[in-house]
Amino acid sequence: MKHWITIAVRSLMGALFLFGSVAYFAQLVPEPELTGNMKVFNEGLKASQYLMPLAKAIELVAGIALLTGQFVPLAILLLSPIIVNVFFIHTFLDTTNFAVGLVLVIINSYLGYVHWDRFKEIFRRK
Repeated sequence: MKHWITIAVRSLMGALFLFGSVAYFAQLVPEPELTGNMKVFNEGLKASQYLMPLAKAIELVAGIALLTGQFVPLAILLLSPIIVNVFFIHTFLDTTNFAVGLVLVIINSYLGYVHWDRFKEIFRRK
């Protein structure tokens, strides 16, 4: 049973990031009107000219990896800083979507736990 839950959770997160990256590059979804600090933050991201395309390219590759089940630990590792950033954005700048960031943290933590045998060497003291 646990195996099917892992596949479902992994596929859900992969589909979310794949759709988000494709929608960004193909401009499928109109950009929402932002206000306040969220607007300032978003303008800063745009001003860098590389950060959003880089993050979305990582999301695209990791989303495909999660959906296909190939290189899953690497995908989890690549998405971790993006998910932490999403969580903090929705914690401090856009609290209306706080649940999105929290769910992503929970899913990524679960997948990290399932694949802990691939990560434990990183945390081992020498």
